[in-house]
Amino acid sequence: MMRSTAAEAPERHERRRIRPELFFVGSAIFHYLGPSFAVLLFARIEPLGVAWLRILVAATVFAIWRRPWRRWRSARRDERATILAWGVLLAGMNSVFYLAIDRLPLGTVAAIEFVGPIAIAAFAVRTLRNAVAIGLTLAGLALLSDVSLAGSPLGFLFALANMVLFAGYVIIGHRVSRHTGLTGVDGLALAMIVAGVASAPIGMVAGLPALTDPVALGAAIGVGVTSSVIPYVFDQLAMRRLARETYALMTALLPATATVIGLLILAQRPQLAELLGIGLVVIAIVVHRPVSAEKTYEEREKVSDG
Repeated sequence: MMRSTAAEAPERHERRRIRPELFFVGSAIFHYLGPSFAVLLFARIEPLGVAWLRILVAATVFAIWRRPWRRWRSARRDERATILAWGVLLAGMNSVFYLAIDRLPLGTVAAIEFVGPIAIAAFAVRTLRNAVAIGLTLAGLALLSDVSLAGSPLGFLFALANMVLFAGYVIIGHRVSRHTGLTGVDGLALAMIVAGVASAPIGMVAGLPALTDPVALGAAIGVGVTSSVIPYVFDQLAMRRLARETYALMTALLPATATVIGLLILAQRPQLAELLGIGLVVIAIVVHRPVSAEKTYEEREKVSDG
Protein backbone atom coordinates (compact mmCIF):
# COMPACT_ATOMS: atom_id res chain seq x y z
CA MET A 1 0.00 0.00 0.00
CA MET A 2 1.44 3.38 -0.98
CA ARG A 3 1.63 5.99 1.74
CA SER A 4 0.67 9.49 0.70
CA THR A 5 -0.16 11.87 3.53
CA ALA A 6 -0.81 15.58 3.73
CA ALA A 7 2.43 15.99 5.68
CA GLU A 8 4.43 14.44 2.82
CA ALA A 9 2.83 16.62 0.11
CA PRO A 10 4.85 19.83 0.81
CA GLU A 11 8.09 17.83 0.76
CA ARG A 12 7.21 16.32 -2.63
CA HIS A 13 6.19 19.73 -3.95
CA GLU A 14 9.55 21.21 -2.87
CA ARG A 15 11.45 18.42 -4.64
CA ARG A 16 9.46 19.07 -7.83
CA ARG A 17 10.80 22.65 -7.92
CA ILE A 18 14.40 21.36 -8.09
CA ARG A 19 15.42 20.14 -11.53
CA PRO A 20 16.57 16.48 -11.50
CA GLU A 21 19.75 17.46 -13.35
CA LEU A 22 20.82 19.40 -10.25
CA PHE A 23 20.45 16.26 -8.14
CA PHE A 24 22.73 14.51 -10.61
CA VAL A 25 25.32 17.29 -10.38
CA GLY A 26 25.28 16.90 -6.60
CA SER A 27 25.89 13.18 -7.01
CA ALA A 28 28.69 13.78 -9.53
CA ILE A 29 30.56 16.07 -7.13
CA PHE A 30 30.72 13.44 -4.40
CA HIS A 31 30.76 10.29 -6.54
CA TYR A 32 34.56 10.10 -6.72
CA LEU A 33 35.56 12.61 -4.05
CA GLY A 34 34.89 10.04 -1.32
CA PRO A 35 36.71 7.19 -3.09
CA SER A 36 39.73 9.44 -3.66
CA PHE A 37 40.01 9.85 0.11
CA ALA A 38 39.50 6.10 0.49
CA VAL A 39 42.63 5.51 -1.59
CA LEU A 40 44.56 7.49 1.01
CA LEU A 41 43.14 5.14 3.67
CA PHE A 42 44.66 2.09 1.96
CA ALA A 43 47.94 2.82 3.78
CA ARG A 44 46.18 1.96 7.06
CA ILE A 45 43.35 -0.39 6.07
CA GLU A 46 43.09 -3.04 3.34
CA PRO A 47 40.77 -2.14 0.42
CA LEU A 48 38.09 -4.69 1.38
CA GLY A 49 38.16 -3.35 4.93
CA VAL A 50 37.67 0.20 3.64
CA ALA A 51 34.77 -0.97 1.48
CA TRP A 52 33.09 -2.64 4.47
CA LEU A 53 33.61 0.45 6.65
CA ARG A 54 32.13 2.68 3.94
CA ILE A 55 29.04 0.49 3.74
CA LEU A 56 28.77 0.14 7.53
CA VAL A 57 28.90 3.91 8.06
CA ALA A 58 26.29 4.51 5.36
CA ALA A 59 24.01 1.78 6.74
CA THR A 60 24.25 3.30 10.23
CA VAL A 61 23.43 6.79 8.96
CA PHE A 62 20.46 5.53 6.95
CA ALA A 63 19.17 3.42 9.86
CA ILE A 64 19.20 6.40 12.23
CA TRP A 65 17.86 8.87 9.67
CA ARG A 66 15.18 6.87 7.89
CA ARG A 67 14.30 3.87 10.11
CA PRO A 68 13.38 2.11 6.85
CA TRP A 69 12.10 -1.12 8.44
CA ARG A 70 8.82 0.70 9.09
CA ARG A 71 8.09 0.41 5.35
CA TRP A 72 9.00 -3.26 5.06
CA ARG A 73 5.56 -4.57 6.07
CA SER A 74 3.69 -2.43 3.55
CA ALA A 75 5.99 -3.42 0.67
CA ARG A 76 5.07 -5.93 -1.98
CA ARG A 77 6.95 -9.22 -2.15
CA ASP A 78 8.67 -8.28 -5.43
CA GLU A 79 9.83 -5.00 -3.90
CA ARG A 80 11.38 -6.83 -0.97
CA ALA A 81 13.17 -9.21 -3.32
CA THR A 82 14.50 -6.27 -5.34
CA ILE A 83 15.85 -4.57 -2.20
CA LEU A 84 17.60 -7.75 -1.06
CA ALA A 85 19.18 -8.21 -4.50
CA TRP A 86 20.24 -4.55 -4.58
CA GLY A 87 21.88 -4.87 -1.17
CA VAL A 88 23.97 -7.85 -2.27
CA LEU A 89 24.87 -6.01 -5.48
CA LEU A 90 25.97 -2.91 -3.53
CA ALA A 91 28.23 -5.07 -1.35
CA GLY A 92 29.90 -6.62 -4.38
CA MET A 93 30.11 -3.38 -6.36
CA ASN A 94 31.81 -1.40 -3.59
CA SER A 95 34.24 -4.23 -2.85
CA VAL A 96 35.48 -4.78 -6.42
CA PHE A 97 35.58 -1.01 -7.01
CA TYR A 98 38.05 -0.53 -4.16
CA LEU A 99 40.09 -3.53 -5.29
CA ALA A 100 40.25 -1.88 -8.74
CA ILE A 101 41.27 1.63 -7.60
CA ASP A 102 43.93 0.07 -5.38
CA ARG A 103 45.62 -1.10 -8.60
CA LEU A 104 44.56 1.37 -11.32
CA PRO A 105 44.13 5.18 -11.60
CA LEU A 106 40.73 6.45 -10.49
CA GLY A 107 39.92 8.00 -13.89
CA THR A 108 40.65 4.76 -15.73
CA VAL A 109 38.41 2.72 -13.42
CA ALA A 110 35.66 5.34 -13.78
CA ALA A 111 35.77 5.26 -17.57
CA ILE A 112 35.54 1.47 -17.60
CA GLU A 113 32.77 1.63 -15.00
CA PHE A 114 30.53 3.74 -17.22
CA VAL A 115 30.76 1.51 -20.27
CA GLY A 116 27.87 -0.42 -18.66
CA PRO A 117 25.48 2.54 -18.45
CA ILE A 118 26.42 3.54 -22.01
CA ALA A 119 25.40 0.10 -23.22
CA ILE A 120 22.11 0.35 -21.31
CA ALA A 121 21.36 3.71 -22.90
CA ALA A 122 22.47 2.86 -26.45
CA PHE A 123 20.76 -0.51 -26.76
CA ALA A 124 17.48 1.06 -25.61
CA VAL A 125 17.32 2.98 -28.89
CA ARG A 126 18.73 1.08 -31.87
CA THR A 127 19.66 3.78 -34.35
CA LEU A 128 22.72 4.50 -36.49
CA ARG A 129 23.70 7.29 -34.13
CA ASN A 130 23.67 4.94 -31.16
CA ALA A 131 25.59 2.32 -33.15
CA VAL A 132 28.32 4.96 -33.56
CA ALA A 133 28.16 5.55 -29.78
CA ILE A 134 28.68 1.84 -29.15
CA GLY A 135 31.64 1.83 -31.55
CA LEU A 136 33.26 4.79 -29.79
CA THR A 137 32.68 3.09 -26.45
CA LEU A 138 34.37 -0.10 -27.58
CA ALA A 139 37.31 1.88 -28.99
CA GLY A 140 37.70 3.76 -25.72
CA LEU A 141 37.49 0.55 -23.72
CA ALA A 142 40.14 -1.03 -25.97
CA LEU A 143 42.57 1.82 -25.27
CA LEU A 144 41.88 1.66 -21.55
CA SER A 145 42.23 -2.12 -21.49
CA ASP A 146 45.65 -1.92 -23.18
CA VAL A 147 46.91 0.49 -20.52
CA SER A 148 45.26 -1.41 -17.66
CA LEU A 149 46.40 -4.87 -18.76
CA ALA A 150 49.96 -3.59 -19.06
CA GLY A 151 49.83 -2.05 -15.59
CA SER A 152 47.64 -4.50 -13.66
CA PRO A 153 45.69 -7.31 -15.33
CA LEU A 154 43.99 -8.15 -12.03
CA GLY A 155 43.00 -4.51 -11.56
CA PHE A 156 41.44 -4.52 -15.04
CA LEU A 157 39.40 -7.63 -14.17
CA PHE A 158 38.16 -5.96 -10.98
CA ALA A 159 37.27 -2.86 -13.03
CA LEU A 160 35.30 -4.99 -15.51
CA ALA A 161 33.43 -6.67 -12.64
CA ASN A 162 32.65 -3.22 -11.24
CA MET A 163 31.39 -2.14 -14.69
CA VAL A 164 28.87 -4.99 -14.77
CA LEU A 165 27.74 -4.38 -11.20
CA PHE A 166 27.40 -0.63 -11.75
CA ALA A 167 25.13 -1.28 -14.73
CA GLY A 168 23.06 -3.40 -12.33
CA TYR A 169 23.08 -0.52 -9.84
CA VAL A 170 21.56 1.79 -12.46
CA ILE A 171 18.90 -0.74 -13.51
CA ILE A 172 17.84 -1.78 -10.00
CA GLY A 173 18.26 1.70 -8.51
CA HIS A 174 15.96 3.15 -11.16
CA ARG A 175 13.40 0.44 -10.43
CA VAL A 176 13.54 1.16 -6.68
CA SER A 177 13.02 4.88 -7.33
CA ARG A 178 9.65 3.96 -8.86
CA HIS A 179 8.52 1.59 -6.09
CA THR A 180 5.29 2.38 -4.26
CA GLY A 181 6.21 0.77 -0.91
CA LEU A 182 9.97 0.52 -0.40
CA THR A 183 10.60 3.52 -2.57
CA GLY A 184 13.48 5.92 -3.10
CA VAL A 185 15.65 6.74 -0.11
CA ASP A 186 13.86 4.26 2.17
CA GLY A 187 14.52 1.46 -0.29
CA LEU A 188 18.13 2.59 -0.56
CA ALA A 189 18.45 2.64 3.22
CA LEU A 190 17.27 -0.96 3.57
CA ALA A 191 19.50 -2.08 0.70
CA MET A 192 22.52 -0.49 2.39
CA ILE A 193 21.76 -2.36 5.62
CA VAL A 194 21.60 -5.59 3.61
CA ALA A 195 24.91 -4.62 1.96
CA GLY A 196 26.50 -4.17 5.39
CA VAL A 197 25.58 -7.71 6.33
CA ALA A 198 26.56 -9.15 2.93
CA SER A 199 29.99 -7.47 2.90
CA ALA A 200 30.91 -8.43 6.48
CA PRO A 201 32.34 -11.89 5.66
CA ILE A 202 34.89 -10.45 3.22
CA GLY A 203 35.62 -7.06 4.79
CA MET A 204 34.96 -7.05 8.52
CA VAL A 205 38.25 -8.66 9.62
CA ALA A 206 40.27 -6.18 7.55
CA GLY A 207 38.15 -3.23 8.70
CA LEU A 208 38.02 -3.89 12.45
CA PRO A 209 41.44 -2.28 13.20
CA ALA A 210 39.97 1.09 12.18
CA LEU A 211 37.63 0.97 15.19
CA THR A 212 40.63 1.47 17.49
CA ASP A 213 42.40 3.98 15.23
CA PRO A 214 40.77 7.43 15.62
CA VAL A 215 42.34 8.80 12.43
CA ALA A 216 41.27 5.81 10.30
CA LEU A 217 37.81 5.75 11.89
CA GLY A 218 37.25 9.46 11.26
CA ALA A 219 38.39 9.07 7.67
CA ALA A 220 36.14 6.04 7.21
CA ILE A 221 33.14 8.00 8.46
CA GLY A 222 33.93 10.77 5.99
CA VAL A 223 34.30 8.26 3.15
CA GLY A 224 31.01 6.55 4.04
CA VAL A 225 29.02 9.79 4.11
CA THR A 226 30.57 11.31 0.98
CA SER A 227 30.60 8.06 -1.04
CA SER A 228 27.46 6.13 -0.11
CA VAL A 229 25.04 8.54 1.55
CA ILE A 230 25.13 11.88 -0.26
CA PRO A 231 25.63 10.68 -3.87
CA TYR A 232 23.28 7.69 -3.57
CA VAL A 233 20.49 9.86 -2.14
CA PHE A 234 20.96 12.33 -4.98
CA ASP A 235 20.90 9.40 -7.42
CA GLN A 236 17.51 8.28 -6.14
CA LEU A 237 16.08 11.80 -6.36
CA ALA A 238 17.37 12.13 -9.93
CA MET A 239 16.35 8.63 -11.06
CA ARG A 240 12.79 9.16 -9.85
CA ARG A 241 12.35 12.00 -12.32
CA LEU A 242 14.55 10.88 -15.22
CA ALA A 243 14.18 8.02 -17.67
CA ARG A 244 16.78 5.32 -17.08
CA GLU A 245 18.40 5.99 -20.47
CA THR A 246 18.61 9.74 -19.77
CA TYR A 247 20.28 9.12 -16.42
CA ALA A 248 22.76 6.77 -18.08
CA LEU A 249 23.52 9.45 -20.67
CA MET A 250 24.31 12.05 -18.03
CA THR A 251 27.07 9.88 -16.59
CA ALA A 252 29.29 11.31 -19.37
CA LEU A 253 30.58 13.82 -16.84
CA LEU A 254 31.82 11.26 -14.34
CA PRO A 255 34.92 9.75 -16.00
CA ALA A 256 36.26 13.26 -16.58
CA THR A 257 35.38 14.22 -13.00
CA ALA A 258 37.21 11.16 -11.67
CA THR A 259 40.29 11.97 -13.75
CA VAL A 260 40.44 15.53 -12.40
CA ILE A 261 39.95 14.37 -8.79
CA GLY A 262 42.59 11.66 -9.26
CA LEU A 263 45.02 14.27 -10.55
CA LEU A 264 44.35 16.90 -7.88
CA ILE A 265 44.04 14.69 -4.79
CA LEU A 266 46.00 11.55 -5.65
CA ALA A 267 48.55 13.04 -8.08
CA GLN A 268 47.59 10.39 -10.65
CA ARG A 269 48.78 11.71 -14.01
CA PRO A 270 46.94 9.92 -16.84
CA GLN A 271 48.85 8.63 -19.86
CA LEU A 272 47.98 9.85 -23.35
CA ALA A 273 46.24 6.56 -24.19
CA GLU A 274 44.14 6.83 -21.01
CA LEU A 275 43.11 10.39 -21.88
CA LEU A 276 42.14 9.28 -25.39
CA GLY A 277 40.19 6.30 -24.04
CA ILE A 278 38.35 8.42 -21.48
CA GLY A 279 37.66 11.04 -24.16
CA LEU A 280 36.14 8.45 -26.50
CA VAL A 281 33.87 7.18 -23.71
CA VAL A 282 32.69 10.73 -22.96
CA ILE A 283 32.10 11.48 -26.67
CA ALA A 284 30.15 8.23 -27.01
CA ILE A 285 27.70 9.29 -24.33
CA VAL A 286 27.30 12.72 -25.92
CA VAL A 287 26.68 11.15 -29.36
CA HIS A 288 24.08 8.75 -27.98
CA ARG A 289 20.46 9.90 -28.29
CA PRO A 290 18.14 8.79 -25.46
CA VAL A 291 14.41 8.19 -25.52
CA SER A 292 11.94 8.66 -22.72
CA ALA A 293 8.88 6.47 -23.11
CA GLU A 294 7.99 6.44 -19.42
CA LYS A 295 5.54 8.58 -17.52
CA THR A 296 7.08 11.75 -16.17
CA TYR A 297 7.60 12.21 -12.48
CA GLU A 298 4.99 14.94 -12.38
CA GLU A 299 2.36 12.72 -14.02
CA ARG A 300 3.00 9.93 -11.54
CA GLU A 301 2.89 12.31 -8.60
CA LYS A 302 -0.44 13.74 -9.76
CA VAL A 303 -1.84 10.22 -9.81
CA SER A 304 -0.40 9.63 -6.32
CA ASP A 305 -1.86 12.86 -4.95
CA GLY A 306 -5.20 12.13 -6.54
